[in-house]
Amino acid sequence: MRIDSHQHFWRYNAGEYGWIDDSMSSLRRDFLPPDSVREMSRVGFDACVAVQARQTLEETRWLLELADAHPSIVGVVGWVDLQADDVREQLAAVASHPRLVGVRHIAQSEPDDRFLVRPAFCRGIAALAEFALAYDILIYSRHLPAAAELVSRFPEQRFVLDHAAKPPLKSGDLRAWERDLRHLAGFPNVYCKLSGLITEAEWTGWTEAPLEQCLDVVLQAFGADRLMIGSDWPVCTLAADYAETMALVTDWMVMMVSDAQWDAIAGGNAQRFWRLDETRPAGARAASSARL
Repeated sequence: MRIDSHQHFWRYNAGEYGWIDDSMSSLRRDFLPPDSVREMSRVGFDACVAVQARQTLEETRWLLELADAHPSIVGVVGWVDLQADDVREQLAAVASHPRLVGVRHIAQSEPDDRFLVRPAFCRGIAALAEFALAYDILIYSRHLPAAAELVSRFPEQRFVLDHAAKPPLKSGDLRAWERDLRHLAGFPNVYCKLSGLITEAEWTGWTEAPLEQCLDVVLQAFGADRLMIGSDWPVCTLAADYAETMALVTDWMVMMVSDAQWDAIAGGNAQRFWRLDETRPAGARAASSARL
């Protein structure tokens, strides 16, 4: 199975999606699973993991409802308030759903660059093991040291880095990003998504060479067994359509890795990381080990 590890869905509402500013006006419409299926089918992908875009339990429940209705969504990375005193109650309310595979917080937007290691947030991360849920790390490159500190505290917790920590492609100075990414990759409980790179470059006039340089660093750092391809659709369409976005990764990777390694990057690693091939009856998640 070919799995796109990172997609978003929404019914557009200006009040709820204020981050979609005038520069992103093309995203001011609905993006739903039938649209995604149409795009994936054109390039040979079968399914996706839906990732939260709003920090509400309401959206998490809505994404799980979409997964119930659309077999193309094989997993959901939702949101709960990991800093809340009742975080376990919030997790228990949604974690029995077999399609909930992880949680994400939009840490890149927090004013505190060390948000990831706040005591309250770490208490929430500690609660994820009870429900066998992974955590998606959404950060900018400057947050990589804090991310490494976080994962060092939780060696049994599964983490996946979204968008390779958004390398600063517009400035072109990748030295600090590469150094800190390699350090984070030294923790074996961290995977990385090959997603979101194209929108870190100039949306018009981008070239393949800098993006391939980033792909080379990520492949060397994480190895083929801890990488997952992802589109970041529909956000990627700000810079390229779905097919072009996926081709940027696929065309380069198939030249750099073996067929078996490509099969892993294109779906096998996602299945293994999120345990997508496991059948979990309601309420059974807590019984699953948190080990990789």
